[in-house]
Amino acid sequence: MENAWERAITRGDVEAVRELLRAGADVNARDRHGQTALMLAAHRGYRELVAILVEGGADLNVTAKFSLSALMLAITAGHVDVARVLARAGADLRIRGSGAPGFAGKTAHDLAVGLSLEDLYAELRPG
Repeated sequence: MENAWERAITRGDVEAVRELLRAGADVNARDRHGQTALMLAAHRGYRELVAILVEGGADLNVTAKFSLSALMLAITAGHVDVARVLARAGADLRIRGSGAPGFAGKTAHDLAVGLSLEDLYAELRPG
């Protein structure tokens, strides 16, 4: 991932993210851990940045370590509002984690259940 994306997301800098999108920066570029700007913003709970990145064409279903998507990262960090934004934007609810026992074979719904995030249960049930 370009350092500019990582810096903008880490700072929660809405204007920098908008400028990167206007400049045509690759919204789906990955960092050294295979994560995109959307994944970083979701994990940090930056709802506004997540919404801007989704609107800017970010791929909702990219996965990185343990096959976790931005939606799944938001859930594991307890960011219910961010998870809701991603689910409503059309994130794939059938993606299953891998590797670590806490993630292997689990969907976003399973992760929400494991963390007792009851507000998300109905929205995250794979259809």
